[in-house]
Amino acid sequence: MGRVRQGEGAAGALLRREARAARAHLAVPLVLGIGQVAAGIGQAWLIALLIARLLGIGEAGWNELAAAGALALLSAAIGIAQEKALIAAGEAAKTRLRNAVFARLLATGAGDQRPVGERAALVVDRIEALEGFLTRWLPAAMLAIAGPLLVAAAAFAVDATSGAILLVAGLLVPVAMAVTGIGAAQASRKQFAALDRLSGRFLDRMRGLPTLVLFRRQEAEATSLRVAADELRGRTMRVLRVAFLSSASLEALAAAAIACLAVRHGAVLGLTHPDPAGAIFTLLLVPAFFAPLRAFSQAYHERLAARGAAAELAPLLEDDGAAPGYRLEEVPKKLVVTFQDVTLRYDPARPPALDGLSFRVLPGETLVLAGPSGAGKSSVLRLLMGFRRPDAGRIAFNGQDATLLAPAELRRLTAYVGQRAHLFRGTLRENIALARPEATAAEVEAAAEAARVMDFARGLTKGLDTLVGEGGFGLSGGQAQRVAVARAFLRDAPLVLLDEPTAHLDPGTEAEVLESIRRLCAGRTAIIASHSRLAQRTLGRVLEIEGGRAVGARMAGE
Repeated sequence: MGRVRQGEGAAGALLRREARAARAHLAVPLVLGIGQVAAGIGQAWLIALLIARLLGIGEAGWNELAAAGALALLSAAIGIAQEKALIAAGEAAKTRLRNAVFARLLATGAGDQRPVGERAALVVDRIEALEGFLTRWLPAAMLAIAGPLLVAAAAFAVDATSGAILLVAGLLVPVAMAVTGIGAAQASRKQFAALDRLSGRFLDRMRGLPTLVLFRRQEAEATSLRVAADELRGRTMRVLRVAFLSSASLEALAAAAIACLAVRHGAVLGLTHPDPAGAIFTLLLVPAFFAPLRAFSQAYHERLAARGAAAELAPLLEDDGAAPGYRLEEVPKKLVVTFQDVTLRYDPARPPALDGLSFRVLPGETLVLAGPSGAGKSSVLRLLMGFRRPDAGRIAFNGQDATLLAPAELRRLTAYVGQRAHLFRGTLRENIALARPEATAAEVEAAAEAARVMDFARGLTKGLDTLVGEGGFGLSGGQAQRVAVARAFLRDAPLVLLDEPTAHLDPGTEAEVLESIRRLCAGRTAIIASHSRLAQRTLGRVLEIEGGRAVGARMAGE
């Protein structure tokens, strides 16, 4: 219960913070909304005069009819301008939020244990829900106070009792919404949780579709997805029921207000009414009075959805990115890496990934970690990049405890090449420059030359300025891997980490990539996790790992 309250408090704090940030953008829509209410009051008065004229009372004519039409057009124009202003405010808010969330996800990196689908939902669905809160709920909540007060004041000017009737009806709106909205926030949070499960499961299963088909699990997974989709459908319908009940209660209050005004002016004052046009005016004010409240009611579910979304986003955004740990004044040129009895356990119910592992790598030395899958090779790289902290033992850089450094500082010390290089849609030059965006064109070209990217780039029509597709579309696996090695060259870090860099290459391409890797590792501290026999024979000292322990060592070529 305490954890739930803490989560709700964090969600509320996030919504208040975002409301303050969006306040400046909402000033214009709020002023336009008040202007639209004022236009509605003026239009109601003119129409009341025209109706009274049709009943043989008063002297309204074509001028009043033309003015009423002009006010109708003005109200429509104000509505359009208000909508455009809200869209602009929403885009600004979404940009700000997405930048913050994406920066936090990048800072967390592989340390974030959530599935890819859930992380994608955070950046897309959660922020879309917050946009509704900022651009629909907040303006509606402000106008739900200012608009009815303005309309009630106009009614008071004609008949104090009519103004009081409208005020009482307005005060009952929050009560009705609170009664119909009990449990709605919880239903909204459950809906988002169901959406998370469905999004994450669907994306993960799509990525693993060939494996599912291979093991004939496609029907079982389709059934699981259907169950998750049915759960989401049910929870969505519960949230919609709340929205419909809220709208129904508001319509009932509007009908009651019209009935009370009709009784007041028809049955009580009757034929001796001192101001028939004023009576018609107060009746016509009811739609103008309830229009802001109706918008408020329609936006109520936006607040509920935003609170559920904020509960998911708050833990991520509350972290300001200032991870504990020391900062480096400068990156050392040489690095000695020492593991001393390091233990790492991902799950208490399973054996440790690393169990008392010890080794040392000197500057200019390359250590190849060999062993079966699951032996702990990739866990060593995770620890060195700061994505995990050891449960026991000591990791030292140049004799100093590396775990005292902030994770971001650990990553400043390293250049990493994984199994499959991910290239983004852009030129080869832009993809290489990701490693160090401030690098000069000459430095990028030097890195491409060192990694032998220029061997194939020279044959392209635009060289390094040739456009490649998302995921490296247009390049072979070996060419994409050379681009990844070029990134490592450009980064020029003292520690080079490679995880199965040639796992998916044919023997000829593997030899070419290993030659680039050998040049990359020269003069640097390098640790390579690899099953490749060629890498183990040619790159450096080999450390055999099994069950998270070092079981043997040998020199390259042995």
